[in-house]
Amino acid sequence: MSGAVSVTTETPKVAWFRDPRIRSLVFQAVTLLIVLLVGWYLVDNTIDNMRRQNIASGLGFLNDRAGFDIIQSLVPYTSDSSFGQAFVVGLLNTLLVAIIGIFFATLVGFVVGVARLSSNWLIAKMAAAYVETFRNIPLLLQIFFWYHAVLKPLPGPRDSISLLGVVYLNNRGLYLPSPEPFGGFYIVLGLFAAGIAATLWLLRRERKRQEATGERKPVLWTGLGLIFGVPVLAYFVIMLAVGNPLNFDVPALTGFNFTGGVTIIPELFSLVIALSVYTAAFIAENVRSGIQAVSHGQTEAAYALGFRPNLTMRLIIIPQALRVIIPPMTSQYLNLTKNSSLAVAIAYPDLVAVFMGTTLNQTGQAVEVVAITMGVYLLLSLGTAGLMNWYNARVALVER
Repeated sequence: MSGAVSVTTETPKVAWFRDPRIRSLVFQAVTLLIVLLVGWYLVDNTIDNMRRQNIASGLGFLNDRAGFDIIQSLVPYTSDSSFGQAFVVGLLNTLLVAIIGIFFATLVGFVVGVARLSSNWLIAKMAAAYVETFRNIPLLLQIFFWYHAVLKPLPGPRDSISLLGVVYLNNRGLYLPSPEPFGGFYIVLGLFAAGIAATLWLLRRERKRQEATGERKPVLWTGLGLIFGVPVLAYFVIMLAVGNPLNFDVPALTGFNFTGGVTIIPELFSLVIALSVYTAAFIAENVRSGIQAVSHGQTEAAYALGFRPNLTMRLIIIPQALRVIIPPMTSQYLNLTKNSSLAVAIAYPDLVAVFMGTTLNQTGQAVEVVAITMGVYLLLSLGTAGLMNWYNARVALVER
């Protein structure tokens, strides 16, 4: 008679201090505690030193009268405004430079990056010369070049360079007509926005139709009609019915300077040009490397199907290259935003010049001013990175 032998397997018990998971949690807790204690010590020591030296602390200074003017403001501001309002002005000026610079840097960078791979020898060499020149010259020197060597030597207001008698350029800035819309024009703007939304909906619908059936109807002319045709027609109908819904305030020379219209100060002009040209050189290299990362077989397959070179680049190569282009391009956008702080070198009223400069000198609130400025740039960088990471996830290669 044979009996069954039962084998009992038990997991050997391990002492808690030898368990990797417990040790990991303990080490993390100890590290966090040390960081908190060091942070508390630094903050407490700073507050104690400020109290001993009778230095005021807190954010109450933001409500005090600023007492200084700012040469460019996107919101109402006078010398009687508060330091908080001055902070808003500097922040908006920084955002303005960053947004415009990113737009033009991306546009120029893509064009130059594609041109570097052109089969035309002259175009390719010109693009290479652009990249090697502008990315190897310090940005601060480029800002000084555009400001002191290009814009400041322009003639004065009385000898301004005129374009059609409505646009003027001189060493004090670029003067453009200012639009003055009336009630009916907002209807035109509403139709323009509705046309963009309708065109995007049509593109999405035709994309789904193509994925399902392989057929796709062209929507180019329909989209152009919705975006531009309908608003233009509405504009003329409103003009015939109630009068012109859009007038322009044309700048005019009054005394020693121009009044009216919109003024683009030379500090903004030179800063945007320098940031765009400098960053575009790096973006061009990102675009070139991204395009070269796509297998050449994709190009050969497109040519075999009868695609022209421009359609091959736009519809096949670029969409695949974006997953390689976008991550390093995010870093360039962050660099451009942070490099805009060099505006203080030419007295452009950005956040650093207005808040870290004038406000800090007048209030003496060094800790608060520096902390707020650092926090703003941190939030701008995190926001830009988050937006680009979201877009990168949208264009990333999805395996089926």
